[in-house]
Amino acid sequence: MSTDQILWGIGLIMVLAVGSQVLASRLHVPALIILLPAGFGAGALTEVVNPQLLLGAAFQPLVSLAVAVILYDSGLALEWGKVQGRARRVVPRLVIWGVPITMAFAAVLAGPLLGMSAGAAVMTGAILVVSGPTVVGPLLRFVRPTDRLQQTLSWEGSLIDPVGGVLGAVVFHAVLASSQGGPGALLGQFLLSVGIGAAGAVVGVAVLWFCLCKLDLDDVLGTAVQLACVVGIAAVCDIVRDDAGLIAAILTGLAVGNLRTFDIPARRPFFETLVQLTIGVLFVSISATVTPQSLHNLLLPALGLVAALVVVVRPLVAFLATIRTGLTRGERAFIGWMAPRGIVAAATASTFGAELAAGGIGGASEILPVAFLGIVATVAIYGLTAVPVAKWLGVTRPARSRPLMVGGDPWVIDLACVLRTAGLEPLMWAPSEYQRTQLEQAALELAPGEMLASAISQGTEMEGVTAVLLLTDEDHFNSLAATTVAGRSDVPVYLLEPSSGTVAPYLPAETLFASPLTHPALAARYKTGARITTQPSDGEVPPATDLLFLIKPEGTLIPATTDRLPDPQPGDTLVVLGPSEEATR
Repeated sequence: MSTDQILWGIGLIMVLAVGSQVLASRLHVPALIILLPAGFGAGALTEVVNPQLLLGAAFQPLVSLAVAVILYDSGLALEWGKVQGRARRVVPRLVIWGVPITMAFAAVLAGPLLGMSAGAAVMTGAILVVSGPTVVGPLLRFVRPTDRLQQTLSWEGSLIDPVGGVLGAVVFHAVLASSQGGPGALLGQFLLSVGIGAAGAVVGVAVLWFCLCKLDLDDVLGTAVQLACVVGIAAVCDIVRDDAGLIAAILTGLAVGNLRTFDIPARRPFFETLVQLTIGVLFVSISATVTPQSLHNLLLPALGLVAALVVVVRPLVAFLATIRTGLTRGERAFIGWMAPRGIVAAATASTFGAELAAGGIGGASEILPVAFLGIVATVAIYGLTAVPVAKWLGVTRPARSRPLMVGGDPWVIDLACVLRTAGLEPLMWAPSEYQRTQLEQAALELAPGEMLASAISQGTEMEGVTAVLLLTDEDHFNSLAATTVAGRSDVPVYLLEPSSGTVAPYLPAETLFASPLTHPALAARYKTGARITTQPSDGEVPPATDLLFLIKPEGTLIPATTDRLPDPQPGDTLVVLGPSEEATR
């Protein structure tokens, strides 16, 4: 290929990767639904979007290193201490029962349906056990299931990624070793792979501990160090033992994410951006290597395999894993209808399938096309049916907003009671014991935890929070809390305007209410008789009042901010601060 073609191919892959994710975000669908057809179509319609021609022999090693980064990030996000309630019982069962059952069924069916050898069929079964948070998360945000379903399925997706990555690497080595010896050789190859990966993880954790804990690097350098360490350790382990780098990356992420020695922020904007970009480029590149000719004879058999996994295997796994767990019949049924395949399935299929085919394993060249069809089919099936199935089973959350309100002053309590009267279910938290007592006396629901960081991470009820309102009289507390909450949750954060200057210029939160409604101003007006009330909207804000919130007919709460005032429409409910009825008279 010429230099111009290479530049055009790389540029087009990047544009498709980012553009597909932007389009998916606007359509509120998992990015995979857009990324896979985009890559497949570009590979079929153009000659320049062909990573094997663009990168040559470097393509597979780069895929392996990219997967290592993704799996490290998955392990980093997997903090088992956050799993609470029934999910702590159900999630391990879903993995312990689901992985061997799914792998066994898929392997047994892949042989006769797809004409694969035993080794290729087992490898296909290992690849198809993987789901992953990159596809489960967007689907759940669209479905809005009950809190414990949200937590259970989210954590299963997060846990199955690293487990599936390790399983894929182990099965890959076992299949290669099966032609070289008996059970003893298989066990030896297994122990060798895990041993090299574990040794690499120990080195990686030690390096990260020194850089992140001892050198106390800033966020930018800390992110760069993590990336360099993961790529370096994975590369060295892969040199020593093919694909042992995946095991090293997963174990490193799990250690850094769960050891108390490390203090990795829950939200790492640059690292998350890097991982998101890597996922997009990887999916487009891998999809482009799947040709229409490779799918021609596999379409119906692969769809038959997917149908068996969706209709038989997943419901069986869910039934076994949720026995005597306290989940309702509808919740158990919905768990049995949610197992889309994601990025790790595609990446491991690309890496292991090509290497097994090069090793002479019969049917290994069909692993990637089958995985591709499995991802497309499962994402389409669950993406199109999840919402109606959840509504039919009665496991969706109400669409009404549920704000977490931080503060315990009288006007804050009054505001919470007004919102509750309007049909919302505010969740409260206050920094002082006295304020929490006042909230309890007002019969308002309290978030658990003695500190705000605990309050926003404990208990499954926190999953239903739709916005965080920071309403205390401490500007510095509100600023710190805004950063903390934004680091642990994807919900929007709002805080009061600082009463004395700018506390922090770039907070991840919007400022509530039109100026000058600071906390002292609100408290002073409340003390002199002003009250918070609700009024039906006729399209205008009543005179002599300040609009605080707008409640839509379906129960959506829209705050008024310094940058944006809601536009009231007939049928809305206004939450306003105005004079008392006595003062009005």
